[in-house]
Amino acid sequence: MTHSPQKPNLDALDYQLIELLKVNARLPMVNLAKALGCARSTAQLRLKALEDAGVITGYTVGVSSPRVSRGLRAMVLISMESQNEPDVVRALSKRHEITKLYSVSGRYDLCAMLLTESTQELDAVLDKIRVIKGVVDTFSTIMLSTKLDRPE
Repeated sequence: MTHSPQKPNLDALDYQLIELLKVNARLPMVNLAKALGCARSTAQLRLKALEDAGVITGYTVGVSSPRVSRGLRAMVLISMESQNEPDVVRALSKRHEITKLYSVSGRYDLCAMLLTESTQELDAVLDKIRVIKGVVDTFSTIMLSTKLDRPE
């Protein structure tokens, strides 16, 4: 019998803690507790519970624009043969230029977000994507500027 992980019951305090960490994951525990209006020990226990439950999976660094040493962002839509999906996803996951990979609905099956140094590097990556066994078609577009960027 397979057990799926149980979804934790989050309350308003948990959601508020998550939102504070999205804005600044480096806030000292005393500041988090003050913003939440609770004891430091309560904030610490809540944070540990969220980590243990897999709700918080890690902490990251935000980099101001323009991206450090990266000049070109692109979105690549990928159509593939469904029986090759695991191999295609595995091959794409090995490309360091791909920062995010989404499964999407519609004409295309995947959406890959890329960061490259130049149009020449982007062109080379696109060539490598197109020759992956199972990839049928691609459609790419270069991102010009960010109009809105909120944490997810």
